[in-house]
Amino acid sequence: MSYAIIRNTKYKRENLKGIFRHNERRNRNYSNNNIDKEKSYLNYSLKEPQYSYEKEFDRIREKSNLKGQIKVVNNIACEYIITSDKEFFKTIGEEETKRYFETAYKFVSEYKNLGEQYILSAKVHMDEQSPHMHLIFLPVVHTKDKKGNDIDKLACSEFWKAKDSYRQLQNAFYDFRRNHKTKKRRKSKRMGFRNIRANKFICSYNYYFICFNANSQADTTKPLKEYSFLSNPSLALSTISRIWEFISTGNLILL
Repeated sequence: MSYAIIRNTKYKRENLKGIFRHNERRNRNYSNNNIDKEKSYLNYSLKEPQYSYEKEFDRIREKSNLKGQIKVVNNIACEYIITSDKEFFKTIGEEETKRYFETAYKFVSEYKNLGEQYILSAKVHMDEQSPHMHLIFLPVVHTKDKKGNDIDKLACSEFWKAKDSYRQLQNAFYDFRRNHKTKKRRKSKRMGFRNIRANKFICSYNYYFICFNANSQADTTKPLKEYSFLSNPSLALSTISRIWEFISTGNLILL
């Protein structure tokens, strides 16, 4: 059984330089041992930025006349990592793999009426263990100003305002992808560990854990904590213990 996977991470301006160099493969060497540089030529863009992520952000903000105050502490961009497991892509083949990511790109463009103009970059990596797409976008909400005029506002906190924002994201992506032979994560005693193994290739990124109890409805859907596995091995061990605690008490983890 395979799963359609979408995960979100928020970034401040200071993060964009490093993310750009990783996603666009501008580094000579990488700490991620899963990257096979001999296969990097297979990587491709569904949307290629004209400049660095920082300059591209400034360009889009000015061109679209985006409202919203930007402070150093503000999150100004988000990244979806979209993927499935290695066997899934192996089974569907090259053309269907491309269609998978093209469909995901279209989903992001339409989700919350974002608009393709606010997608900064969409890069598909084929040089790691499993194909996956890094999609950087600006969290823009369509709202009104005090005078009642329609405006586009850069507001990460408002974009992810709902307490169950990540559950809504997962469900919407599943519905959008229902024509493919993938299934949203469902209740399973082994699900938590299956998901961890399936996603080792992005363990340097932040994980969001969303708790579900044994019934079909989510009790708590806000992220418990952000975990950076590679930067803190001891945290990884405690995280696994926490996962087991939820599984053993009848709760489930949706990554």
